Amino acid sequence: MTTAIHSILFDLGGVLIDWNPRYVYRTIFNTEAETEWFLQNICTHDWNEQQDAGQPLHEGTEQLVAKHPAWEAEIRAYYKRWPEMLGGALPGSVDIFKRLKEQHRYTFYALTNWSAETFPIALDRYDFLHWFDGILVSGAEKVRKPFPAYYALALERFRLKPSETIFIDDNLRNVEAARAAGIKSIHFQSAEQLEAELSKENIAF
Repeated sequence: MTTAIHSILFDLGGVLIDWNPRYVYRTIFNTEAETEWFLQNICTHDWNEQQDAGQPLHEGTEQLVAKHPAWEAEIRAYYKRWPEMLGGALPGSVDIFKRLKEQHRYTFYALTNWSAETFPIALDRYDFLHWFDGILVSGAEKVRKPFPAYYALALERFRLKPSETIFIDDNLRNVEAARAAGIKSIHFQSAEQLEAELSKENIAF
């Protein structure tokens, strides 16, 4: 007999919110190939995760400019134009969240890799972020996914039992780390797939 789920733990970017630095750099570079090269070699995902883990935006920016001075203007655009990287809510998964929230059967939390400096922009923009019973922002906590300490902090802070919690993330790396922490997890790929996976866990809509 499976343990009933009482709490649902959401990732935000890529699950409920469309965030993509390409929205900015496609207006800076002439081709998709140039955009991809820049994001893979200059303003990389690994670099952005340093700010997600708590490094101040200005420090991360200055360090990268010092390393790649020829790309100074493009590097500074990353956080200067960061709000333009928010493409909007992902309506299918937000609708799933809304339908579940209206049942009053579960508690809802967010575990996000996000700079503490930019997260207030999202809080102002997306009303559904205020539906959560609690949110952990990696930049504020100085730890991020997939490090085990971040999952342990979520379980402790929100008083969650791993066996009664399900975690949803679009990054398989983060999903596997949550599973290693004993948290049942879904690798998000689409709203339709998410609803099907939740139904398999006897989470009714």
